[in-house]
Amino acid sequence: MSAGSDVLAGEDLEDDLVGSWTVRNIVSTLVPLLIALSVLQMVSGTVLETFEDQLLENPSLLVLVPVMIGTAGNLGSIMCARLSTQLHLGTLEFSPDNPDIRANVGAVIGLAATVFVLLGIASWAIGRALGGSLGLGTLLVITIVSGLLLAVWVVVVSTVSVYASYRLGFDPDDTTIPVVTNICDITGVLILFSVVWVVI
Repeated sequence: MSAGSDVLAGEDLEDDLVGSWTVRNIVSTLVPLLIALSVLQMVSGTVLETFEDQLLENPSLLVLVPVMIGTAGNLGSIMCARLSTQLHLGTLEFSPDNPDIRANVGAVIGLAATVFVLLGIASWAIGRALGGSLGLGTLLVITIVSGLLLAVWVVVVSTVSVYASYRLGFDPDDTTIPVVTNICDITGVLILFSVVWVVI
């Protein structure tokens, strides 16, 4: 690693990570992590249950929840994969001045802005077919605002996960995507219904 910078050199990665690419090391790292994340998923289900009345009253929201948190997980996976690839190539510098970081952030935000608009229209149409009363404008505000907030959160969690994983001596390929997708599940629900509470 070069002095005074956060550039992660390929030779450091080779010593720290490549030597740990064995079945035993991967399993010993992932089993405790997956157990902890399973508990977190149970918490996510409990949080979602607290909004049951709102979901049953507004079918559009019922349609929206799984797709929104799934999309957030997909965006997080994209961000983690791109950062991990740059990390292994030794070209990743954790700095807002890094054009690669800015490009990744811009891509995630741009994808979110596009996908969540389409998601809002689709959930409104399905909700209307199921007898829902939420208007298209209201639903678009909910999906776009919560989607962009969630995208920003995905960027933060993904970047921190890759950085922390490397610093702790774990391979980001093994740890970051499960962590990000599970954290986004529970926080996605909280962000969505915070926006719903404000808008409705």
